[in-house]
Amino acid sequence: MIPWIPAGAPPSLFPPTSAAMAEPNGLLCAGGDLSVPRLVEAYRRGIFPWFNEGDPILWWSPQPRTVFDPARFHVSRSLQRTVRRGKIQLTVDRAFSEVMAGCAAPRADASGTWISEEMHAAYRALHLHGHAHSVECWMHGQLVGGVYGVGLGQMFFGESMYSTAADASKVALAFLCSGPYAMVDCQLANPHLQRLGSQAVSRSDFEAFVQVTIEMPAPDLEAAVRAWGAAQQRLGPNAGDARGAE
Repeated sequence: MIPWIPAGAPPSLFPPTSAAMAEPNGLLCAGGDLSVPRLVEAYRRGIFPWFNEGDPILWWSPQPRTVFDPARFHVSRSLQRTVRRGKIQLTVDRAFSEVMAGCAAPRADASGTWISEEMHAAYRALHLHGHAHSVECWMHGQLVGGVYGVGLGQMFFGESMYSTAADASKVALAFLCSGPYAMVDCQLANPHLQRLGSQAVSRSDFEAFVQVTIEMPAPDLEAAVRAWGAAQQRLGPNAGDARGAE
């Protein structure tokens, strides 16, 4: 039986992550709430909520953890071409709610979504408090994809991403791995993330890295996205491949 966090419990009340279950991988506890203080405390410990609508709040700390080391993010030739052509423009924190809605939209390969209205409201509150961020991808003035997650110091905890245009979410990930953050958390592995260069790290190593990076100065995301755009303009559509190859 998993531990239960009672209503009204202090935000810091979580079991040690070493107590997380092996099956299902990382299930730590249930209950509590999705208040801003509890969510911030959870992420500071490497814990995140994930549950279906109508179910109790479930809290997770998988072993191992899937992350992107920015230096090892794989930029394929096709992604390089997409970036250089400049058809996808990036912004940050301009359409947070819309990116969440895009991530929650029905998909051909999924029967439902865990991004309920309860989750949507909780992360909008995190965003209003400056803890949650979105990277938006635009084509011809239309939102065509993005990524959202929680940023604490120089640690970005990715929550979800979506695309309605080829490579859009990959471009957003490439931006996140281009310098603003020391590490990007992906929570759990999947083939798509593995092709992009994600790696598995132990829970203890992940938590140790989190404790260091969340105390670092938070990046200026607006400045980072301006630098990204300027770098792509310098490269131009006909520049040679700079990183990686397929």
